[in-house]
Amino acid sequence: MPLINLPEFSNDLIAEFVERNAERIDTPVIQPAEPFLDIAGEDLRRRIFMTESETGASLCLRPEFTIPVCLRHIETATGTPKRYAYLGEVFRQRRDGANEFYQAGIEDLGDIDLSNADARAIGDATGILARLLPGRRLSVTLGDQAVFEAVVQALGLPLGWQKRLIHAFGNMTQLEALLASLVSPQFVTGLDDDIARLVASGDEQALVAHLEREMQKTGYSTNAGRSALEIARRLKEKLILSETRLDDAAFHVLEEFLSLDVPLVNASAALSGFADAAGLKLGNALSRFNGRVAALSNAGVDLSCLDYRAAFGRPLDYYTGLVFEVTVEGSTAVLAGGGRFDRLLTFLGATDRIPAVGFSFWLDRIETERAAA
Repeated sequence: MPLINLPEFSNDLIAEFVERNAERIDTPVIQPAEPFLDIAGEDLRRRIFMTESETGASLCLRPEFTIPVCLRHIETATGTPKRYAYLGEVFRQRRDGANEFYQAGIEDLGDIDLSNADARAIGDATGILARLLPGRRLSVTLGDQAVFEAVVQALGLPLGWQKRLIHAFGNMTQLEALLASLVSPQFVTGLDDDIARLVASGDEQALVAHLEREMQKTGYSTNAGRSALEIARRLKEKLILSETRLDDAAFHVLEEFLSLDVPLVNASAALSGFADAAGLKLGNALSRFNGRVAALSNAGVDLSCLDYRAAFGRPLDYYTGLVFEVTVEGSTAVLAGGGRFDRLLTFLGATDRIPAVGFSFWLDRIETERAAA
């Protein structure tokens, strides 16, 4: 039995899901921990409640619904497009509020019209909140990881640095630290002299042979870790990354991009102006962004309550494009949040690529806002 009561507006929420043709499903409270540890990201990993099965398998209390819903979709071999709705308890440590709380939401899987699916997710999230909080003006912050990735790629940084920066998207503290490292590189130190010389020479074959000899001497087992070739390539990558410097012009381009914070109605023009001034080709990412704005307008979503912030992301690593959060104007409490996660189902074992977008509500925060009205 639940340890906390469902909010009194839960039946209204379920009716909203039915109206939007979303099939309500439930998933087990006890979940395999591996997908959350491998895919969801550091922010969630340190908040989940872990346990073990009798066989030693790592398990956890359900910390969110997106991964369990996607796993269930794969296991049941259900076709797409498919819309799922959920309402149930999740368990994770929070800075504010209880560690056991209710979430509800919709996962929209398999719709190949990405712009309309994105617009539908934002429209559903804001539309449902507007009915639950009549008379309250909502505020939506929107970001786009794909646009950030396009900017980083257009700057021509090594792939390793691109991955680091993209991984830090949405975490300004981490992102600023990485940019500082790019402006003032920290060279690799502490390597054995022979290894340092071989890494610097670029002779991969000689480096691998040397590492294999050292591994045999120390009894290092490749079954328990990386092979000599993997270690050699990792050392080479570290050297390249440590010696990469972001020139002042490129640094200021990134700074300017991350400072963009405009009403969504002005965002397409702002991004185009930024790209033209910087001499960057943002290609498909900018086209998809513009298509989403048009789809939102066509869907009748009130664009006046939407803002685009280039540095905005959400603390889950599986997002790939659109990310958004909804608050009541004048409050910082996030009532709904979501985004696009086009790679997640493939990571979880789906044989075909399945585009996906979704959002979730924090019911305890909505209840607080309703009480304050």
